[in-house]
Amino acid sequence: MIEGVKVKQLTVHCDERGRLMEMLRADDKDLDTRFGQVYMTTAYPGTVKAWHYHRIQTDHFVCPCGMIKLVLFDNREDSPTKGEINEFFLGVHNPILVEIPPLVHHGFKCISSEEALVINTVTECYNHENPDEYRVPPHGGDIPYDWARKDG
Repeated sequence: MIEGVKVKQLTVHCDERGRLMEMLRADDKDLDTRFGQVYMTTAYPGTVKAWHYHRIQTDHFVCPCGMIKLVLFDNREDSPTKGEINEFFLGVHNPILVEIPPLVHHGFKCISSEEALVINTVTECYNHENPDEYRVPPHGGDIPYDWARKDG
């Protein structure tokens, strides 16, 4: 596991009315629960949204609808896990929260047959004048990762 990355197993409560899933709580131990904002993003089947990272912000990804493959790459010079790649499968079949620390490159691919919805609770508010967001090309760049499905 990449240094500083944390995973929280989520519990889904279902009844005849629907479902309820707590994602991030202020009293979660071992997670960065500072609050900046919450946003939602979606991806259509097969779409890759990658790569980016933040210098200050910590992300908390949850996928309540559909399924995604979330991929992390540690490019931090002083990290004991520099060069490591982690894959996580999040969504209706695996309800987890993944905490992504600053400077860890991340991206995701929708792997379900329907649009995937991702909720991200971040520790900082988005600054439109000076965004804490840095991008790297999703294919063929410096990150040694192939987004193609791995059959076999």
